[in-house]
Formats: sequence, C-alpha cells, structure tokens
Amino acid sequence: MQRLKASIYLLIFLAFQFALGQTSNNDYEKYPVFKECENVDIADLENCFNTTLRTFINSNFKEPEIVSKEKYTGELVVLFEVTKEGKFKVLYVDAVYEELKTEIKRVFGLLPTVQPSTYSGKPAYLQFTIKLEIPLGSLEAIEKPKTLEEKENELESVAKTEFDTVNDELVPYEDELYASNLNIPFSHDMYAYFDRQINLVGTNSHTASKPYLYNTVSNYYDFNAQQSKLKKQASSWVGRKLWNEHLVTVKGENYWFVLDPILDLQLGKNTGGEVDYTYNNTRGLQVQGGLGKGFNFGATVFESQGRFADYVNRYAESIRPAGGNPAIIPGRGIAKEFKTDAYDYPVAEGYISYSPNKMFNVQFGHGRNFIGDGYRSLFVSDAVSPYPYLKLNTSFWKIKYTNTWMWLRDVRPEVNEDGAFLTKYIANHFLSWNVSKKLNLGFFESVIWKNDNNRGFDINYVNPIIFYRAIEFSTGSRAGNAIVGLSSKYKWNDNVNFYGQFILDEFSLNDIKAGNQSWKNKFGFQLGAKYYNAFKVDNLLLQLEYNQVRPYTYSHNEVATNYGHNNQSLAHLWGANFREVVGIARYNRDRWYGSAKLIYGQRGLDFDPAIDNASYGSNIFIDNDNRIGDTGVELLQGNKTNVLIGDLNVGYIVNPKTNLKIFANVTYRSFNPDANTLVDFKENTTWFNFGIRTDIFNWYFDF
Repeated sequence: MQRLKASIYLLIFLAFQFALGQTSNNDYEKYPVFKECENVDIADLENCFNTTLRTFINSNFKEPEIVSKEKYTGELVVLFEVTKEGKFKVLYVDAVYEELKTEIKRVFGLLPTVQPSTYSGKPAYLQFTIKLEIPLGSLEAIEKPKTLEEKENELESVAKTEFDTVNDELVPYEDELYASNLNIPFSHDMYAYFDRQINLVGTNSHTASKPYLYNTVSNYYDFNAQQSKLKKQASSWVGRKLWNEHLVTVKGENYWFVLDPILDLQLGKNTGGEVDYTYNNTRGLQVQGGLGKGFNFGATVFESQGRFADYVNRYAESIRPAGGNPAIIPGRGIAKEFKTDAYDYPVAEGYISYSPNKMFNVQFGHGRNFIGDGYRSLFVSDAVSPYPYLKLNTSFWKIKYTNTWMWLRDVRPEVNEDGAFLTKYIANHFLSWNVSKKLNLGFFESVIWKNDNNRGFDINYVNPIIFYRAIEFSTGSRAGNAIVGLSSKYKWNDNVNFYGQFILDEFSLNDIKAGNQSWKNKFGFQLGAKYYNAFKVDNLLLQLEYNQVRPYTYSHNEVATNYGHNNQSLAHLWGANFREVVGIARYNRDRWYGSAKLIYGQRGLDFDPAIDNASYGSNIFIDNDNRIGDTGVELLQGNKTNVLIGDLNVGYIVNPKTNLKIFANVTYRSFNPDANTLVDFKENTTWFNFGIRTDIFNWYFDF
C-alpha cells in the first residue's frame, strides 16, 4: 500500500510538471553540479551527480534503532527536487517507520547547495526518485524524469496487460449474506424464529421498522449455527443444492453474489365455490450480492398465473385499475387476463443498500415496508403492492430514526388523466427510542400529497427532521394529508412483551368535549401481547392482538390524498371503521413448522350504491365530503358485518438457505353482513390448499 502511495504521488507531481511546462529529459541543458563535479565534462555530469549523492547519503545516514530491533528488511523511497537555487528539497518519503522518514529528511537537509540544472540558459528545477535498501545497502540508480513519449509508451504497455492482470481467482463462499446490509425477507413465519432473541430484556434492539437487516439481527441470532443444525447429509451436487445450499454462489476479490430460483406452486379447492379448483403458478429468480465494503443489492423477479378462492377473486376485481385490466392481485400488483377465469400478474422487486458506517443505512428500491411489532400495522403495512421507495435508517445511542419516502399510484378512473395513473407521494418519519431496558417508545408522522399543478415531489418534505403538520398547514390543508402516531412496547420479561400503536388522522378537541361523536375524530389503536416459549414449550409463540379504527380514518377531503396505493390500504387492509381480535400460535421444530390463526372482527361497510351512495367511513378511497354527517359518527356504522377467519398451516422446510417449504393449509371464512349487496353478501368459505413455496413475503387473505 505504501508503494502504491509513492507511485500515485509521483505520477501526480509529474503531471503538474508537464502541465506547467517544466523541463523534461530532452529540455534541460545540463544536470545539477556538485562542487566535486565542476571540472567534469557535461556528458558525464549525470553520472557524477548520482555518484556524489549516493556517497553523501552512505556517509551520513544513521540507521534508526528500530530497524535492527525488529529485524526489518525493505526499502525507502525518496521523491525530491533540486530547486532553481540549487537546494535539495524532499517532496515525499515512503517508508514503514517514521524514524526512517525523519532520518532521510535530516540527511537531505545536510546536502550543500549546488549549481542548478539549466534550461535555455536559465536555472530550472528538476525532480528525482531514489531508493535506499534497508538495512543500509547499495543505493539503486537515481531515476531521472521521463520524457512524454516514454511515459505514453509505458502507459500503453500497462493498458494492454490490464485485462490479464484482473484477479479472476474465486474463493469459497462463506455465507456473506448473513453479515451483509441486505434485508431479511419479511415473512411472519420466518421472523418468528428470532423474534424472541431480538426482544430479550436489556437488548438495545429496535424491532418495529421492518424488514430487518441481516447484520443487525446477527448480533442476537446465529444464522450459521441454525443452518448447521438443520443441515442434511447430502453427497451429490443435486442433493446439496436441494437441501442445504444456494443454487449458485460466487465470491471473488471484493465481490460476492448468490442466485436462487423462486417457486410458489399451489393447488387448492374452494368448497362450494364457482371455480373447480384454485391454483398459483409462480416462477422467479432471486439474486443477492455485495460489492466492496458496505454496498449490497438484491432483486427478485416473479412471473405468475393464478386463480384463488371466490372471495379473493371478487376483491381483486373490485379494486381493478382504470384502463381495462381485470384485477389487482392484493399484495402483488396489476393483473391481466389468463385464459378465461384466471390472472397473469408479473412482479419485480429490488433494491440497493449502502452503509457507510454503523450509524447509517440508506436503501433505494422497489418493494414494501412495515412499521410495528404486531401482526397488523396501523402505520405502514406490507399488505399493498410493491412501490418505489427511498429509506434512511439512522442508529445511535438508544435511538433508531427511519425516514421513508414513497412513490405511490392512484389507479381509479376518477383520477385517471389521459390514460395515465395519478402519482402521489408519502414521506414518513419514525423515531424509535429505548427509554429503558424494558420500555420502547415510537413516534410516527406521515404526509401524503399528490402530483398536481406541477407540484411533483415537494422539496419541503425532503427534510428528515421537520414536522409535517406545519408543512401541510403552510401549503394548504387540501394540498396534503398528515397523520401522526405513537407506538410502545414493554418487555415484561424475556418471554412476554406487550405492544401497541395509536394513530391520529384528525381530531377536534371541542367536539370531543361536546361528546357529539364528530366525524373529525379520526383515530385508531392497537393493543397486543406476545408469549415466547409459551408454557415452557421451546419455540412456541402465542400472540394476541386487538385493532380498532374509527370511520373515515386514512381518508381525506381530496379524492387522491388518501392513505392508499393501487386501491389498497397502506395500513390495515380492512381500511377503517372496524374492530378485530387476532390470535396466533406458531411452532417450529427442526425443519417442521406450523401455525394457527383465528380472527374475529366487525366492519361497518357501505350499502349498495344504487340504494345509498353515502360513505359510512370504511372505504378510505371515498373523500370525506361524501360522509353521512358531521356528528353522530359511531364505530361500525353502516352495513355492520361480522367476520370470522380461521387458518391452519403446517409444513416442512426443504431448503433453509432459501426458505423453500412444502406446506398444506386450510382456511375457513365466515362473512355475514346485515344487508347483502352486490359486493358484500353472506358467505361461508372453506379453502384447502397445498404446494411448495419460497417463503420470502407475506400474503394476506384474511379480509
């Protein structure tokens, strides 16, 4: 490294020399002249100069004690010049020890003044490089400046060998993924494996903002040990790739990447449904890697065709976009027709992640985010389609501060302009503070604004610290929709913690005091608890959660500034005007796993538009001006609907490196509104399903 520095310094200095029109080997008339060389012929001045200088250094150089003490052998390189006044000036010294640098500078300081070199009869300065063997030995020849032609020839020679000198050597891949800045794919089942470890009392972890980074979770959970525990004996290449390894791993000098196929092949039956059978056929490719230190990237491409249970198909078609596409697959994206009764929905996700140090991580990508410790989130959920985002995580002391900027779409016909979907933006702040070993508080704010009047991405919201309510007020109340929230988590002990969220969209203090149930009081809350190693059964996780959101929360008085994307709610997938209780049990042992989920909720839906076109507060995409009234707004108003969902899922992990699973599940859904409409009507569904899936994202069918 030191030699490289010397070479770079020399090249830079010589570049300045030519830029300033200084002397070259062909330009100067004679070498600098020592007193001992005054009577020497001009043709021999170069040799006399070199000999005199080498002799002087040998006579005066005193080897530092550290050289003999550490038995060092190497070399010392000096870049120097003889000035127009004939004085020696050291420009740069390359040496291992500071003592060597100090000594050679002392020796050069003893050199006498000489006659300078001349150019066109005028004094000129000249630069040289000299190498000295350590311990003191012979001096190599003093290098004089090269001509421009010599330098060009040297550069050409080096350039022609550049391809051959690139290091093609590959080294064994050693699970660099687990120490990288890449995201752990957010799957509730997968995160259950290390949820307890990152929630132990006394840890300074921050668990709300998801997905997590591998190198963050690896501080609490040993991925390599878990992989070794699950490893199967396999001698063949096919066996290793199927059971234990990534399909392709490549690692070289300052780079690595892994490549894996993605599968989600499902076959099922919706009893009593309109379709004979359900299926999903997803094939994809995932690549993850790193370049240099701190820079990582990941990308996943899916190609899918599918047909689902009747209630899922109807919901997908009810949120279809303008422009003729038949559906939006919830959590995936816009679909086109496939055959006569199925959908084709390609999806692409990817991001780059860079951490210049332990305090900062920045990501730019196309994907989804989640903020919360529960199964649901009232802040930001991953129940929507992927979207472009820029995220900045800042971690220091007991603080983690997450800034996320999102580019979203409103795809409804009423906001469609000349066949183009409306673009809108969201900026989020979430500050997580570990108040003590047991208590965590989180502060959330978000603002949504649309791209109208050539407003574009409003620079006001780029500031990562400012309060969005103030900006919303200064730009006009209809120009943006600001939301604030508070979260908390309390670790009772290593096995029990409690969590919650409170979201505030809008409120009127006077109306609260009056007790008139104003529509302006738009808020929701979440309460939950987790019990790890429940009843002393290792790896058994029990979770209980309650969610409630008042009517009209997340909606706005402008048609496009609602809290949604691609006709899906960006928070709870039920929108607003609901309450629900969620109970979940998860268990894993070796490669086997299972989960059971029971949800009971009540929703206040709208009636048939042909009969009553008013908004009762559940649909966040209807603007507030269409509300049923200003006061007397109650939870579950409208078409009150009871919802019961039970889900049982069991499976076997085929490959823990890629989280490839064989699974079978059964879902029961009872949907019972007070009044049947074309969209919402009484229905009982039992959906059996089995298949093989790479579990790298959550897919929610509990609506």
